[in-house]
Amino acid sequence: MTHHGKKFVEAAKKVDANRDYTMIEAIKVAKEASYVKFNETVELHARLSIDPRHSDQQVRTTVLLPAGLGKTVRVLVFAEGEAARVAEAANADFVAGDEMIAKIRNEDWTDFDVAIAVPDMMRKVGSLGKVLGRKGLMPNPKAGTVVPMDEIPRAIQEARAGRVEFRNDKTGNLHIPIGKIQFEDAALLLNLNAILDAIKRAKPSGVKGIYVKRLVLTSTMGPPVRLSLDDALSTAVNE
Repeated sequence: MTHHGKKFVEAAKKVDANRDYTMIEAIKVAKEASYVKFNETVELHARLSIDPRHSDQQVRTTVLLPAGLGKTVRVLVFAEGEAARVAEAANADFVAGDEMIAKIRNEDWTDFDVAIAVPDMMRKVGSLGKVLGRKGLMPNPKAGTVVPMDEIPRAIQEARAGRVEFRNDKTGNLHIPIGKIQFEDAALLLNLNAILDAIKRAKPSGVKGIYVKRLVLTSTMGPPVRLSLDDALSTAVNE
């Protein structure tokens, strides 16, 4: 049994555990139940009916949050020569050639939030799988982080604007940040809608019947707030 502190117990009283809230109600309740002094991240947790052991039941996609994430995103670009100059001109925080690749490999250095690469660098970047893979930082064409040289500026801009990549964990659940607790309700709702839309579109071909079983909104330290599936998802999703 989990033992929570006094403040959490008080905050949890503001949430009716037996009720499914509409999206806007859930956002308001999550804010009211926030009891810490820092600007918490608000997250959506989704339980899916996928079987993660099957390759045709994986959920992995990216979404551009219309209201951003409310944090500074440090972008590293793996590039050399002309592509490195393009990345520098597009204000990448770090442009990584051989020297920085060695630093990542030898020192486990990952002082950045998003890694982008041009295709011809992936041979070298592949050797960093252990370090980058563990932290979810490995560039990937599916996630839109392996791009041709002329798309580097757009990829950097999107990463900074609040581009979120998400994938199911080994239990078939998703955990996705939707913004900060100090965001306006309307901004959180915009982001939440964009994420739900992305989850629907990412429904794997191998999933038949109900796809999304449960949706919960939480802040970093706050109690869970259950979302009404009817409100959050159009009936088309669960057909």
